[in-house]
Amino acid sequence: MKKITLIAALPLVLLALQPLAAQTSSSETQRIEKLERAVDQLQTRNAELEQEVSTLKKRSPFAPEFGPESKTRVTSDGKGYVDKGVAAEEKPPVYVSPGGPEYKLTLGGYIQANFEDGDVSAFEGRFGLSGLKDRFRLRRARINLSGDFAEQFDFKVEGDFEQSDSAITALKSVSTTTGKTTTVTNSTRTEFSATDVFINWHGIPEANIKVGQWKAPFGLEQLTPDPKLIMIERSLPTGALTPERQVGVQLWGKPLANLWPQEKDLVTYYAGVFNGNGRNVNTNDNNNFMYVGRLELLPFSGKLLGQEASLKLGGDVMNSRDDAGTIISPSGNLKVNTDGSLAAYTLPGAAERTAWSLDAWLNIGPFDLIGEYISEDVNGRTVNGVAPGFADFSPSGWYVQGSYFIIPKKFQAAVRWEELDPAQVPNDGIHSVTGGLNYYIHGDSLKVMANYVHTWSDLRAANPTFGNDQFDEVILRLQLMF
Repeated sequence: MKKITLIAALPLVLLALQPLAAQTSSSETQRIEKLERAVDQLQTRNAELEQEVSTLKKRSPFAPEFGPESKTRVTSDGKGYVDKGVAAEEKPPVYVSPGGPEYKLTLGGYIQANFEDGDVSAFEGRFGLSGLKDRFRLRRARINLSGDFAEQFDFKVEGDFEQSDSAITALKSVSTTTGKTTTVTNSTRTEFSATDVFINWHGIPEANIKVGQWKAPFGLEQLTPDPKLIMIERSLPTGALTPERQVGVQLWGKPLANLWPQEKDLVTYYAGVFNGNGRNVNTNDNNNFMYVGRLELLPFSGKLLGQEASLKLGGDVMNSRDDAGTIISPSGNLKVNTDGSLAAYTLPGAAERTAWSLDAWLNIGPFDLIGEYISEDVNGRTVNGVAPGFADFSPSGWYVQGSYFIIPKKFQAAVRWEELDPAQVPNDGIHSVTGGLNYYIHGDSLKVMANYVHTWSDLRAANPTFGNDQFDEVILRLQLMF
């Protein structure tokens, strides 16, 4: 009986559900139609974008904004000559890529332009007959290329378009009677010359190995990069008594890099062996080498008086056995002339030099205080029965420099006191006081500098017949790094 009832009721249920099914089917159909229209619109837009991208790819990156560049061609129509526009041939873009497998390659450089007025370079001992005239000067114009390899090697190649010949090459002549070598240079011209050219392996931070040419690790001011100097020029003691760039090999690193990572900069050491006779010279003056070492300490780095602060200490040692003709003041002047001025010192005979220095750099927020003392002993050597031809002497020098940002990171005032004692004749000391203002337009990358330098000579003060003993100079500099 129940089965018959269910069978009879089934048609009634189906009849009741039919309108609902028809309504549902109609709603889904409308939704599907809307989706299809949206898909059609997206496909149309996608096709338009693909066509636009294809058109852009065919155009040169240097092509005009509103279509390919056109040129005018003169043609004849049988009656006369007419100008006819012809689309210019499109050239493929130029790409530059490294020739080696380096994963990082950086091109850079900087330009430093000076205006020098007054007793030009008197602070370097250039006065009297050796004085220079007022001038505009391209002080440095350098370009460099540096890179890194995945095999933990890095390199740098840098050259200077404004390097004077006196620091590039030396023309040597040997006397047939005395056997002594005389070095003659011409510093009135400039040409392109290599500065830093080296390869460095940094696989072990405690023991990097560096090979090539760069600044021997001696002297805080000498090792400070040129674009980051607070004064326009380095002090006279730094130029006269530091070895500057040399060709050789160096072991250096941070011993605490892995042992105490948070204090990795606490100790840094440098130990180098160099030819000892200057840069861009691939021959050694003898079978002896120059040995240079430097130790840097960073005992404090943190907060002081509510400002970021640090204290950096350094010490250097150097020993070199040189033959006659070697310039022992490659970036400055040391030899005392008869009128009290200075010139580059070229050894008249063989010598052994031993030098040492101490330096300190205190920074407290906008304030920096830097000091350095350098001393050297130059002792003659008799080689193959030939006397050195000069008396032993022990030059020394020091400077103290302070600076303060009047406007943080923008406007800076600085002052430096320096002294050099060449120790070759009595009272041959030279002293200078320099005042400076720096305006950082865009950090060190773009800045303007102004220095006023007052210099006086003890030897000329004791001998009035030599002429003036007080000298003044103004130096202006515009620096741009790229």
